[in-house]
Amino acid sequence: MSPAREKLPKYLEKYIAVQNYDSYTSRDHAAWRYIMRQNREFFRQHAVPIYLEGLKQTGIPLDRIPRISEMDECLAKLGWGAVPVRGFIPPAAFLDFQARGVLPIASDMRTVQHLAYTPAPDIVHEAAGHAPIIADPAYARYLHRYAAMARKAIASIDDIRIYEAIRYLSDIKENPDTPTGEIARAEAKLKEVGASIKGLSETTMVTRMAWWTVEYGLVGKMNNPKIYGAGLLSSVGESQSCLSSKVKKIPLTVDCVNQTYDITEPQPQLFVTPTLEHLVDVLEDLEKRLAFRTGGAHSLKVCQQAQTVNTVELDSGLQISGVVENFQVESEDRVSFYKLSGPVQLCLDAEQLSGQGRDRHPTGFSSPLGRWKAMPDKSPTRAQDSDLKKLGLVVGKSSRLEFVSGFVVEGRLKSSHHHDGKLLTLTFTDCTVSRGGTRYFQPEWGEFDLAVGESVVAAFGGPADIEAFGELNMGQASSSPARTSPFSKEELSLFSLYEKIRALRQKPTIPDHDLEAIASAVLKQHADEWLLEIELLEIATQKMKAAKPQWTGQLESTLAKNKKSLPEPAEYLIEKGLEYLKVAD
Repeated sequence: MSPAREKLPKYLEKYIAVQNYDSYTSRDHAAWRYIMRQNREFFRQHAVPIYLEGLKQTGIPLDRIPRISEMDECLAKLGWGAVPVRGFIPPAAFLDFQARGVLPIASDMRTVQHLAYTPAPDIVHEAAGHAPIIADPAYARYLHRYAAMARKAIASIDDIRIYEAIRYLSDIKENPDTPTGEIARAEAKLKEVGASIKGLSETTMVTRMAWWTVEYGLVGKMNNPKIYGAGLLSSVGESQSCLSSKVKKIPLTVDCVNQTYDITEPQPQLFVTPTLEHLVDVLEDLEKRLAFRTGGAHSLKVCQQAQTVNTVELDSGLQISGVVENFQVESEDRVSFYKLSGPVQLCLDAEQLSGQGRDRHPTGFSSPLGRWKAMPDKSPTRAQDSDLKKLGLVVGKSSRLEFVSGFVVEGRLKSSHHHDGKLLTLTFTDCTVSRGGTRYFQPEWGEFDLAVGESVVAAFGGPADIEAFGELNMGQASSSPARTSPFSKEELSLFSLYEKIRALRQKPTIPDHDLEAIASAVLKQHADEWLLEIELLEIATQKMKAAKPQWTGQLESTLAKNKKSLPEPAEYLIEKGLEYLKVAD
Protein backbone atom coordinates (compact mmCIF):
# COMPACT_ATOMS: atom_id res chain seq x y z
CA MET A 1 0.00 0.00 0.00
CA SER A 2 1.27 3.48 -0.87
CA PRO A 3 2.28 5.90 1.92
CA ALA A 4 -0.71 8.13 1.10
CA ARG A 5 -3.33 5.37 1.28
CA GLU A 6 -2.20 4.40 4.76
CA LYS A 7 -3.47 7.81 5.94
CA LEU A 8 -6.97 7.36 4.60
CA PRO A 9 -10.22 6.06 6.14
CA LYS A 10 -12.00 3.24 4.37
CA TYR A 11 -14.83 5.38 3.03
CA LEU A 12 -12.41 7.28 0.77
CA GLU A 13 -11.13 4.08 -0.81
CA LYS A 14 -14.07 3.95 -3.24
CA TYR A 15 -12.91 7.17 -4.89
CA ILE A 16 -9.38 5.90 -5.56
CA ALA A 17 -8.73 4.61 -9.07
CA VAL A 18 -5.87 2.80 -10.75
CA GLN A 19 -3.57 4.85 -12.95
CA ASN A 20 -3.34 2.57 -15.95
CA TYR A 21 -0.11 4.04 -17.22
CA ASP A 22 0.01 1.88 -20.31
CA SER A 23 -3.28 3.38 -21.49
CA TYR A 24 -1.61 6.74 -22.21
CA THR A 25 -0.80 7.00 -25.90
CA SER A 26 2.39 8.48 -27.35
CA ARG A 27 0.18 11.39 -28.40
CA ASP A 28 -0.84 11.89 -24.76
CA HIS A 29 2.81 12.07 -23.73
CA ALA A 30 3.50 14.55 -26.53
CA ALA A 31 0.62 16.74 -25.35
CA TRP A 32 2.00 16.66 -21.80
CA ARG A 33 5.48 17.55 -23.06
CA TYR A 34 4.13 20.48 -25.10
CA ILE A 35 2.33 21.92 -22.08
CA MET A 36 5.29 21.48 -19.73
CA ARG A 37 7.74 23.06 -22.19
CA GLN A 38 5.46 26.07 -22.44
CA ASN A 39 5.09 26.21 -18.69
CA ARG A 40 8.78 25.85 -17.97
CA GLU A 41 9.79 28.82 -20.08
CA PHE A 42 6.91 31.16 -19.22
CA PHE A 43 6.83 30.38 -15.51
CA ARG A 44 10.54 31.01 -15.05
CA GLN A 45 9.61 34.68 -14.87
CA HIS A 46 5.90 34.73 -14.13
CA ALA A 47 5.19 32.02 -11.52
CA VAL A 48 6.17 31.98 -7.86
CA PRO A 49 9.88 31.09 -7.49
CA ILE A 50 9.13 27.65 -6.02
CA TYR A 51 7.34 26.42 -9.16
CA LEU A 52 10.22 24.96 -11.19
CA GLU A 53 11.96 23.56 -8.12
CA GLY A 54 8.59 22.26 -6.94
CA LEU A 55 8.21 20.22 -10.13
CA LYS A 56 11.41 18.37 -9.26
CA GLN A 57 10.58 17.96 -5.57
CA THR A 58 7.18 16.47 -6.30
CA GLY A 59 8.31 14.00 -8.96
CA ILE A 60 6.88 15.68 -12.07
CA PRO A 61 8.93 15.12 -15.25
CA LEU A 62 8.80 17.43 -18.24
CA ASP A 63 8.94 14.88 -21.06
CA ARG A 64 6.29 12.36 -20.02
CA ILE A 65 3.12 12.05 -17.98
CA PRO A 66 4.08 11.45 -14.33
CA ARG A 67 3.44 8.23 -12.47
CA ILE A 68 1.29 9.10 -9.47
CA SER A 69 3.05 6.43 -7.40
CA GLU A 70 6.35 8.26 -7.95
CA MET A 71 4.73 11.56 -7.00
CA ASP A 72 3.39 9.94 -3.83
CA GLU A 73 6.90 8.91 -2.79
CA CYS A 74 8.28 12.40 -3.47
CA LEU A 75 5.41 14.17 -1.73
CA ALA A 76 5.91 11.96 1.33
CA LYS A 77 9.19 13.83 1.91
CA LEU A 78 7.12 17.02 2.18
CA GLY A 79 4.58 15.45 4.54
CA TRP A 80 2.01 14.93 1.77
CA GLY A 81 0.95 12.17 -0.57
CA ALA A 82 -0.99 11.51 -3.78
CA VAL A 83 -3.55 8.99 -5.02
CA PRO A 84 -5.15 8.61 -8.46
CA VAL A 85 -8.88 9.31 -8.91
CA ARG A 86 -11.22 9.54 -11.92
CA GLY A 87 -12.47 12.96 -12.96
CA PHE A 88 -14.55 14.96 -10.50
CA ILE A 89 -15.12 13.39 -7.12
CA PRO A 90 -17.60 14.88 -4.61
CA PRO A 91 -16.20 18.10 -3.09
CA ALA A 92 -16.56 16.76 0.46
CA ALA A 93 -14.44 13.74 -0.44
CA PHE A 94 -11.87 15.85 -2.29
CA LEU A 95 -11.44 18.10 0.74
CA ASP A 96 -11.22 15.15 3.09
CA PHE A 97 -8.29 13.85 1.04
CA GLN A 98 -6.56 17.23 1.21
CA ALA A 99 -7.25 17.73 4.90
CA ARG A 100 -5.37 14.48 5.48
CA GLY A 101 -2.42 15.70 3.42
CA VAL A 102 -3.23 13.69 0.29
CA LEU A 103 -3.68 15.14 -3.21
CA PRO A 104 -6.38 13.33 -5.21
CA ILE A 105 -5.04 13.45 -8.76
CA ALA A 106 -7.31 12.88 -11.73
CA SER A 107 -5.38 10.43 -13.90
CA ASP A 108 -7.04 11.21 -17.25
CA MET A 109 -5.02 13.22 -19.78
CA ARG A 110 -6.64 16.02 -21.76
CA THR A 111 -6.87 15.56 -25.51
CA VAL A 112 -4.91 17.61 -28.06
CA GLN A 113 -8.22 19.27 -29.00
CA HIS A 114 -8.45 20.61 -25.42
CA LEU A 115 -4.75 21.25 -24.92
CA ALA A 116 -5.14 24.87 -23.82
CA TYR A 117 -7.90 24.18 -21.30
CA THR A 118 -10.24 21.39 -20.27
CA PRO A 119 -13.26 21.75 -17.96
CA ALA A 120 -12.69 18.22 -16.64
CA PRO A 121 -10.04 17.60 -13.97
CA ASP A 122 -7.00 15.98 -15.52
CA ILE A 123 -3.45 15.06 -14.61
CA VAL A 124 -2.07 18.32 -16.00
CA HIS A 125 -4.21 20.39 -13.68
CA GLU A 126 -3.92 18.20 -10.60
CA ALA A 127 -0.24 17.26 -10.90
CA ALA A 128 1.51 20.13 -12.70
CA GLY A 129 -0.87 22.74 -11.27
CA HIS A 130 -1.43 21.83 -7.62
CA ALA A 131 1.56 19.75 -6.57
CA PRO A 132 4.61 21.99 -7.23
CA ILE A 133 3.47 24.85 -4.98
CA ILE A 134 3.14 22.47 -2.03
CA ALA A 135 6.93 22.67 -1.85
CA ASP A 136 6.42 26.18 -0.43
CA PRO A 137 5.81 25.72 3.34
CA ALA A 138 3.52 28.75 3.65
CA TYR A 139 1.29 27.57 0.82
CA ALA A 140 1.27 23.99 2.12
CA ARG A 141 0.06 25.25 5.52
CA TYR A 142 -2.68 27.26 3.84
CA LEU A 143 -3.83 24.36 1.67
CA HIS A 144 -3.99 21.98 4.63
CA ARG A 145 -5.84 24.47 6.82
CA TYR A 146 -8.20 25.43 4.02
CA ALA A 147 -9.15 21.79 3.48
CA ALA A 148 -9.69 21.25 7.21
CA MET A 149 -11.98 24.30 7.31
CA ALA A 150 -13.80 23.45 4.11
CA ARG A 151 -14.58 19.94 5.36
CA LYS A 152 -16.62 21.58 8.11
CA ALA A 153 -18.52 23.88 5.77
CA ILE A 154 -22.19 23.03 5.39
CA ALA A 155 -23.20 21.97 1.91
CA SER A 156 -26.77 22.51 0.80
CA ILE A 157 -28.87 20.18 -1.32
CA ASP A 158 -28.47 22.78 -4.08
CA ASP A 159 -24.68 22.48 -3.87
CA ILE A 160 -24.99 18.77 -4.58
CA ARG A 161 -27.28 19.41 -7.53
CA ILE A 162 -24.82 21.94 -8.96
CA TYR A 163 -21.94 19.53 -8.46
CA GLU A 164 -23.78 16.81 -10.36
CA ALA A 165 -24.59 19.14 -13.26
CA ILE A 166 -21.04 20.51 -13.54
CA ARG A 167 -19.53 17.07 -13.19
CA TYR A 168 -21.60 15.64 -16.00
CA LEU A 169 -21.09 18.59 -18.35
CA SER A 170 -17.31 18.73 -17.86
CA ASP A 171 -16.97 15.00 -18.42
CA ILE A 172 -18.95 14.78 -21.64
CA LYS A 173 -17.19 17.84 -23.08
CA GLU A 174 -13.87 16.00 -22.78
CA ASN A 175 -15.19 12.57 -23.79
CA PRO A 176 -14.98 12.06 -27.58
CA ASP A 177 -17.69 9.38 -27.40
CA THR A 178 -20.37 11.91 -26.40
CA PRO A 179 -23.39 11.81 -28.77
CA THR A 180 -24.30 14.91 -30.77
CA GLY A 181 -26.64 17.18 -28.84
CA GLU A 182 -25.85 15.79 -25.39
CA ILE A 183 -23.51 18.68 -24.53
CA ALA A 184 -26.21 21.25 -25.34
CA ARG A 185 -28.70 19.39 -23.15
CA ALA A 186 -26.19 19.24 -20.28
CA GLU A 187 -25.46 22.97 -20.62
CA ALA A 188 -29.17 23.72 -20.47
CA LYS A 189 -29.51 21.54 -17.37
CA LEU A 190 -26.67 23.34 -15.60
CA LYS A 191 -28.24 26.69 -16.45
CA GLU A 192 -31.61 25.48 -15.14
CA VAL A 193 -30.11 24.26 -11.86
CA GLY A 194 -28.12 27.45 -11.39
CA ALA A 195 -31.18 29.64 -11.93
CA SER A 196 -33.13 27.77 -9.24
CA ILE A 197 -30.58 28.35 -6.47
CA LYS A 198 -31.19 31.06 -3.91
CA GLY A 199 -28.84 32.23 -1.20
CA LEU A 200 -25.13 31.80 -0.57
CA SER A 201 -24.31 28.50 1.12
CA GLU A 202 -21.22 27.90 3.24
CA THR A 203 -19.87 25.48 0.66
CA THR A 204 -20.31 28.09 -2.07
CA MET A 205 -18.32 30.59 0.00
CA VAL A 206 -15.42 28.22 0.66
CA THR A 207 -15.48 27.02 -2.96
CA ARG A 208 -15.14 30.59 -4.16
CA MET A 209 -12.28 31.13 -1.71
CA ALA A 210 -10.49 28.16 -3.28
CA TRP A 211 -11.26 29.37 -6.80
CA TRP A 212 -9.73 32.80 -6.25
CA THR A 213 -6.70 31.47 -4.35
CA VAL A 214 -5.82 27.81 -4.93
CA GLU A 215 -7.07 27.81 -8.54
CA TYR A 216 -6.71 31.35 -9.84
CA GLY A 217 -4.52 33.13 -7.31
CA LEU A 218 -1.85 35.76 -7.93
CA VAL A 219 0.73 36.89 -5.36
CA GLY A 220 3.02 39.88 -4.97
CA LYS A 221 2.76 43.46 -6.18
CA MET A 222 -0.46 44.62 -7.76
CA ASN A 223 1.33 45.90 -10.87
CA ASN A 224 3.56 42.83 -11.28
CA PRO A 225 2.08 39.77 -9.56
CA LYS A 226 3.27 36.18 -9.86
CA ILE A 227 1.08 33.13 -10.56
CA TYR A 228 0.49 30.42 -7.95
CA GLY A 229 -3.05 29.20 -8.75
CA ALA A 230 -3.28 25.70 -10.23
CA GLY A 231 -5.94 26.68 -12.78
CA LEU A 232 -3.54 29.24 -14.27
CA LEU A 233 -0.47 27.04 -13.95
CA SER A 234 -2.20 24.33 -16.00
CA SER A 235 -3.70 26.61 -18.68
CA VAL A 236 -1.42 27.29 -21.64
CA GLY A 237 -3.45 30.30 -22.78
CA GLU A 238 -4.93 31.94 -19.71
CA SER A 239 -1.69 31.79 -17.73
CA GLN A 240 -0.24 34.33 -20.16
CA SER A 241 -3.28 36.46 -20.88
CA CYS A 242 -4.20 36.81 -17.19
CA LEU A 243 -1.24 39.09 -16.49
CA SER A 244 -2.32 41.68 -19.05
CA SER A 245 -4.01 44.94 -18.07
CA LYS A 246 -7.27 43.62 -19.58
CA VAL A 247 -7.74 41.41 -16.52
CA LYS A 248 -8.64 43.45 -13.44
CA LYS A 249 -6.44 42.85 -10.37
CA ILE A 250 -8.10 43.16 -6.93
CA PRO A 251 -6.41 42.98 -3.50
CA LEU A 252 -7.40 39.69 -1.84
CA THR A 253 -9.78 39.97 1.11
CA VAL A 254 -12.53 37.72 2.42
CA ASP A 255 -14.92 39.63 0.15
CA CYS A 256 -13.68 37.48 -2.74
CA VAL A 257 -16.34 34.95 -1.69
CA ASN A 258 -18.95 37.35 -3.07
CA GLN A 259 -17.48 37.13 -6.58
CA THR A 260 -19.03 34.54 -8.89
CA TYR A 261 -17.17 32.80 -11.71
CA ASP A 262 -17.73 30.82 -14.89
CA ILE A 263 -15.52 27.72 -15.24
CA THR A 264 -15.90 27.71 -19.03
CA GLU A 265 -14.62 31.25 -19.63
CA PRO A 266 -11.37 33.16 -18.88
CA GLN A 267 -11.71 35.14 -15.67
CA PRO A 268 -12.19 38.92 -16.15
CA GLN A 269 -10.77 39.66 -12.69
CA LEU A 270 -8.28 38.01 -10.36
CA PHE A 271 -7.33 38.52 -6.72
CA VAL A 272 -3.80 39.30 -5.58
CA THR A 273 -2.45 38.38 -2.14
CA PRO A 274 0.67 40.33 -1.04
CA THR A 275 2.28 37.15 0.31
CA LEU A 276 1.36 33.48 0.56
CA GLU A 277 1.41 33.88 4.35
CA HIS A 278 -1.46 36.39 4.03
CA LEU A 279 -3.72 33.62 2.73
CA VAL A 280 -4.19 32.26 6.25
CA ASP A 281 -5.31 35.69 7.50
CA VAL A 282 -8.03 35.81 4.85
CA LEU A 283 -8.99 32.25 5.69
CA GLU A 284 -9.47 33.16 9.34
CA ASP A 285 -11.84 35.95 8.31
CA LEU A 286 -13.94 33.41 6.42
CA GLU A 287 -13.91 30.90 9.28
CA LYS A 288 -15.57 33.49 11.51
CA ARG A 289 -18.63 33.41 9.24
CA LEU A 290 -19.11 29.63 9.31
CA ALA A 291 -21.44 27.69 11.59
CA PHE A 292 -18.66 25.60 13.12
CA ARG A 293 -17.35 28.83 14.65
CA THR A 294 -20.61 30.72 15.33
CA GLY A 295 -22.75 28.05 17.01
CA GLY A 296 -26.14 28.92 18.53
CA ALA A 297 -29.41 29.28 16.67
CA HIS A 298 -27.60 30.73 13.65
CA SER A 299 -25.74 27.48 13.08
CA LEU A 300 -28.94 25.44 13.31
CA LYS A 301 -30.63 27.75 10.83
CA VAL A 302 -27.81 27.18 8.34
CA CYS A 303 -28.22 23.41 8.76
CA GLN A 304 -31.99 23.59 8.42
CA GLN A 305 -31.78 25.58 5.18
CA ALA A 306 -29.18 23.18 3.76
CA GLN A 307 -31.45 20.09 4.05
CA THR A 308 -28.36 17.85 4.17
CA VAL A 309 -26.74 15.67 6.82
CA ASN A 310 -24.80 17.83 9.25
CA THR A 311 -23.58 17.66 12.83
CA VAL A 312 -24.78 19.69 15.83
CA GLU A 313 -22.26 19.89 18.68
CA LEU A 314 -23.30 20.65 22.27
CA ASP A 315 -21.22 22.24 25.03
CA SER A 316 -20.81 18.77 26.56
CA GLY A 317 -18.92 17.70 23.43
CA LEU A 318 -21.77 15.45 22.32
CA GLN A 319 -22.25 15.49 18.54
CA ILE A 320 -25.59 14.71 16.92
CA SER A 321 -25.56 14.04 13.17
CA GLY A 322 -28.59 14.09 10.88
CA VAL A 323 -30.77 16.51 8.93
CA VAL A 324 -31.88 19.45 11.09
CA GLU A 325 -35.66 19.60 10.72
CA ASN A 326 -36.63 22.30 13.20
CA PHE A 327 -35.63 23.94 16.48
CA GLN A 328 -36.97 26.37 19.09
CA VAL A 329 -35.25 29.46 20.46
CA GLU A 330 -35.73 31.28 23.75
CA SER A 331 -34.48 34.72 24.84
CA GLU A 332 -30.86 35.67 24.14
CA ASP A 333 -30.79 33.33 21.13
CA ARG A 334 -30.71 30.22 23.36
CA VAL A 335 -31.81 27.00 21.69
CA SER A 336 -34.29 25.11 23.89
CA PHE A 337 -35.21 22.22 21.57
CA TYR A 338 -34.05 20.71 18.30
CA LYS A 339 -35.17 17.90 16.03
CA LEU A 340 -33.22 16.01 13.37
CA SER A 341 -34.71 13.65 10.81
CA GLY A 342 -33.06 10.29 10.39
CA PRO A 343 -30.97 8.42 10.25
CA VAL A 344 -29.14 10.00 13.20
CA GLN A 345 -25.99 9.13 15.15
CA LEU A 346 -24.63 10.38 18.50
CA CYS A 347 -20.86 10.81 18.74
CA LEU A 348 -18.07 12.07 20.94
CA ASP A 349 -14.82 13.30 19.37
CA ALA A 350 -16.01 12.10 15.94
CA GLU A 351 -16.54 8.54 17.20
CA GLN A 352 -20.02 7.06 17.37
CA LEU A 353 -21.17 6.16 20.87
CA SER A 354 -21.92 2.50 21.43
CA GLY A 355 -25.51 1.73 20.50
CA GLN A 356 -26.19 5.30 19.31
CA GLY A 357 -26.16 4.90 15.55
CA ARG A 358 -28.68 4.74 12.75
CA ASP A 359 -30.04 1.39 14.00
CA ARG A 360 -31.27 3.08 17.15
CA HIS A 361 -32.29 6.35 15.49
CA PRO A 362 -33.38 5.37 11.95
CA THR A 363 -36.10 8.00 11.61
CA GLY A 364 -34.77 10.86 13.68
CA PHE A 365 -33.82 12.31 17.04
CA SER A 366 -35.00 15.20 19.19
CA SER A 367 -34.15 16.60 22.60
CA PRO A 368 -34.79 19.61 24.81
CA LEU A 369 -31.71 21.65 25.65
CA GLY A 370 -30.75 23.99 28.46
CA ARG A 371 -30.49 24.23 32.24
CA TRP A 372 -32.70 22.30 34.63
CA LYS A 373 -35.17 24.11 36.86
CA ALA A 374 -33.99 22.36 40.05
CA MET A 375 -30.32 23.14 39.25
CA PRO A 376 -30.47 26.62 37.61
CA ASP A 377 -26.98 27.74 38.59
CA LYS A 378 -25.12 24.71 37.29
CA SER A 379 -24.70 23.41 33.77
CA PRO A 380 -26.47 20.04 33.39
CA THR A 381 -23.34 18.60 31.78
CA ARG A 382 -21.58 19.00 35.14
CA ALA A 383 -24.19 16.99 37.03
CA GLN A 384 -22.64 14.09 38.95
CA ASP A 385 -24.36 10.98 40.28
CA SER A 386 -24.97 12.76 43.58
CA ASP A 387 -26.73 15.60 41.77
CA LEU A 388 -28.88 13.18 39.81
CA LYS A 389 -29.88 11.41 43.02
CA LYS A 390 -30.96 14.71 44.61
CA LEU A 391 -33.10 15.39 41.57
CA GLY A 392 -34.74 11.96 41.86
CA LEU A 393 -32.98 10.69 38.73
CA VAL A 394 -32.24 7.17 39.96
CA VAL A 395 -31.85 4.16 37.67
CA GLY A 396 -34.97 2.00 37.71
CA LYS A 397 -37.23 4.66 39.22
CA SER A 398 -39.76 7.00 37.68
CA SER A 399 -38.75 10.65 37.66
CA ARG A 400 -39.71 14.09 36.42
CA LEU A 401 -37.11 16.48 35.03
CA GLU A 402 -38.15 20.09 34.41
CA PHE A 403 -36.18 22.53 32.28
CA VAL A 404 -35.94 26.28 32.82
CA SER A 405 -37.46 26.67 29.36
CA GLY A 406 -40.60 24.80 30.45
CA PHE A 407 -39.86 21.45 28.81
CA VAL A 408 -40.63 18.41 30.99
CA VAL A 409 -39.21 14.89 30.67
CA GLU A 410 -41.12 12.20 32.60
CA GLY A 411 -40.19 8.52 32.58
CA ARG A 412 -38.22 5.72 34.19
CA LEU A 413 -34.46 6.32 34.12
CA LYS A 414 -32.68 3.40 32.48
CA SER A 415 -29.08 4.65 32.36
CA SER A 416 -26.76 7.65 32.36
CA HIS A 417 -23.61 8.14 30.34
CA HIS A 418 -20.67 10.20 31.66
CA HIS A 419 -17.33 10.88 29.99
CA ASP A 420 -14.40 12.76 31.55
CA GLY A 421 -16.64 14.12 34.27
CA LYS A 422 -19.33 15.35 31.86
CA LEU A 423 -22.86 13.99 31.66
CA LEU A 424 -23.67 13.22 28.03
CA THR A 425 -26.97 11.34 27.93
CA LEU A 426 -29.84 10.10 30.09
CA THR A 427 -31.92 7.22 28.73
CA PHE A 428 -35.57 6.80 29.80
CA THR A 429 -38.24 4.17 29.25
CA ASP A 430 -42.01 4.79 29.28
CA CYS A 431 -41.13 8.42 28.60
CA THR A 432 -43.05 11.57 27.71
CA VAL A 433 -41.49 14.87 26.65
CA SER A 434 -43.77 17.88 26.65
CA ARG A 435 -44.09 21.63 27.04
CA GLY A 436 -47.42 23.17 27.80
CA GLY A 437 -50.00 21.16 25.90
CA THR A 438 -47.63 19.94 23.21
CA ARG A 439 -46.05 16.49 23.28
CA TYR A 440 -42.66 15.98 21.66
CA PHE A 441 -42.12 12.32 22.62
CA GLN A 442 -44.52 9.57 23.63
CA PRO A 443 -44.00 6.23 25.47
CA GLU A 444 -45.08 4.08 22.51
CA TRP A 445 -42.16 5.44 20.46
CA GLY A 446 -39.67 3.41 22.52
CA GLU A 447 -36.76 4.51 24.68
CA PHE A 448 -35.88 8.20 24.86
CA ASP A 449 -32.28 9.44 24.88
CA LEU A 450 -31.92 12.91 26.37
CA ALA A 451 -28.84 14.64 24.92
CA VAL A 452 -27.60 16.59 27.92
CA GLY A 453 -26.31 20.07 27.21
CA GLU A 454 -26.81 23.75 27.83
CA SER A 455 -26.08 25.18 24.39
CA VAL A 456 -25.18 24.52 20.76
CA VAL A 457 -21.53 25.52 20.38
CA ALA A 458 -21.04 24.54 16.75
CA ALA A 459 -22.51 22.92 13.66
CA PHE A 460 -20.53 21.51 10.78
CA GLY A 461 -21.00 19.67 7.53
CA GLY A 462 -21.51 15.92 7.26
CA PRO A 463 -21.75 13.22 9.93
CA ALA A 464 -19.28 13.28 12.81
CA ASP A 465 -18.29 9.63 12.30
CA ILE A 466 -18.70 9.16 8.58
CA GLU A 467 -17.50 5.54 8.62
CA ALA A 468 -20.10 4.49 11.19
CA PHE A 469 -22.86 6.65 9.73
CA GLY A 470 -22.87 4.81 6.42
CA GLU A 471 -24.06 5.94 3.01
CA LEU A 472 -25.16 9.52 2.50
CA ASN A 473 -25.62 11.80 -0.49
CA MET A 474 -22.33 13.65 -0.97
CA GLY A 475 -22.84 13.89 -4.70
CA GLN A 476 -22.27 10.87 -6.89
CA ALA A 477 -19.76 10.53 -9.70
CA SER A 478 -22.29 10.03 -12.48
CA SER A 479 -19.89 9.77 -15.41
CA SER A 480 -16.26 9.68 -16.44
CA PRO A 481 -14.34 11.74 -19.00
CA ALA A 482 -12.43 8.69 -20.23
CA ARG A 483 -12.95 7.45 -23.76
CA THR A 484 -14.41 3.95 -24.03
CA SER A 485 -14.52 3.37 -27.80
CA PRO A 486 -11.57 1.60 -29.49
CA PHE A 487 -9.01 3.58 -31.47
CA SER A 488 -9.35 3.56 -35.26
CA LYS A 489 -6.63 2.34 -37.61
CA GLU A 490 -5.91 5.95 -38.54
CA GLU A 491 -5.43 6.88 -34.89
CA LEU A 492 -3.16 3.91 -34.26
CA SER A 493 -1.11 4.94 -37.27
CA LEU A 494 -0.87 8.45 -35.83
CA PHE A 495 0.25 7.17 -32.43
CA SER A 496 2.97 5.08 -34.04
CA LEU A 497 4.42 8.22 -35.64
CA TYR A 498 4.44 10.00 -32.30
CA GLU A 499 6.21 6.99 -30.81
CA LYS A 500 8.85 6.99 -33.55
CA ILE A 501 9.58 10.67 -32.92
CA ARG A 502 9.77 10.02 -29.20
CA ALA A 503 12.32 7.25 -29.79
CA LEU A 504 14.40 9.35 -32.20
CA ARG A 505 14.60 12.19 -29.68
CA GLN A 506 16.64 9.95 -27.40
CA LYS A 507 19.31 9.30 -30.04
CA PRO A 508 22.45 11.49 -30.20
CA THR A 509 22.31 11.59 -34.02
CA ILE A 510 19.46 10.89 -36.40
CA PRO A 511 19.78 9.83 -40.05
CA ASP A 512 18.09 12.28 -42.39
CA HIS A 513 16.10 9.55 -44.12
CA ASP A 514 14.43 8.50 -40.81
CA LEU A 515 13.01 11.97 -40.27
CA GLU A 516 12.12 12.34 -43.94
CA ALA A 517 10.13 9.10 -43.87
CA ILE A 518 8.15 10.25 -40.83
CA ALA A 519 7.61 13.70 -42.33
CA SER A 520 6.34 12.17 -45.56
CA ALA A 521 3.83 10.02 -43.64
CA VAL A 522 2.64 13.00 -41.61
CA LEU A 523 2.15 15.22 -44.65
CA LYS A 524 0.28 12.53 -46.57
CA GLN A 525 -1.86 10.98 -43.82
CA HIS A 526 -2.07 13.47 -40.91
CA ALA A 527 -1.59 16.95 -42.33
CA ASP A 528 -3.84 18.55 -39.71
CA GLU A 529 -1.87 17.07 -36.76
CA TRP A 530 -0.07 20.30 -35.88
CA LEU A 531 1.52 18.99 -32.67
CA LEU A 532 3.22 16.14 -34.55
CA GLU A 533 4.52 18.60 -37.14
CA ILE A 534 5.99 20.85 -34.45
CA GLU A 535 7.72 17.88 -32.82
CA LEU A 536 9.31 17.00 -36.18
CA LEU A 537 10.51 20.57 -36.73
CA GLU A 538 11.90 20.68 -33.21
CA ILE A 539 14.10 17.62 -33.83
CA ALA A 540 15.20 19.04 -37.16
CA THR A 541 16.15 22.32 -35.50
CA GLN A 542 18.08 20.72 -32.65
CA LYS A 543 19.80 17.74 -34.27
CA MET A 544 20.24 18.32 -37.99
CA LYS A 545 23.52 20.12 -38.65
CA ALA A 546 23.20 20.32 -42.42
CA ALA A 547 20.95 22.70 -44.28
CA LYS A 548 17.29 22.15 -43.65
CA PRO A 549 15.80 19.63 -46.10
CA GLN A 550 12.81 20.38 -48.29
CA TRP A 551 10.32 18.61 -46.04
CA THR A 552 10.84 21.12 -43.20
CA GLY A 553 9.58 23.87 -45.47
CA GLN A 554 6.58 21.74 -46.40
CA LEU A 555 5.80 21.26 -42.69
CA GLU A 556 6.06 24.99 -42.07
CA SER A 557 3.68 25.68 -44.96
CA THR A 558 1.23 23.08 -43.64
CA LEU A 559 1.37 24.61 -40.16
CA ALA A 560 0.62 28.04 -41.64
CA LYS A 561 -2.50 26.57 -43.31
CA ASN A 562 -3.51 24.80 -40.08
CA LYS A 563 -3.38 28.07 -38.15
CA LYS A 564 -6.13 29.40 -40.40
CA SER A 565 -8.21 26.26 -40.92
CA LEU A 566 -8.23 24.51 -37.53
CA PRO A 567 -10.64 25.60 -34.75
CA GLU A 568 -9.41 27.96 -32.04
CA PRO A 569 -7.10 28.00 -30.16
CA ALA A 570 -5.00 26.10 -32.73
CA GLU A 571 -3.49 29.30 -34.15
CA TYR A 572 -2.31 30.42 -30.73
CA LEU A 573 -0.97 26.97 -29.80
CA ILE A 574 0.90 26.57 -33.09
CA GLU A 575 2.51 30.00 -32.73
CA LYS A 576 3.60 29.24 -29.17
CA GLY A 577 4.94 25.85 -30.21
CA LEU A 578 7.03 27.39 -32.97
CA GLU A 579 8.48 29.93 -30.52
CA TYR A 580 10.05 27.15 -28.44
CA LEU A 581 11.55 25.04 -31.25
CA LYS A 582 15.11 25.92 -30.26
CA VAL A 583 14.66 25.41 -26.52
CA ALA A 584 16.55 22.28 -25.44
CA ASP A 585 15.18 20.00 -22.76
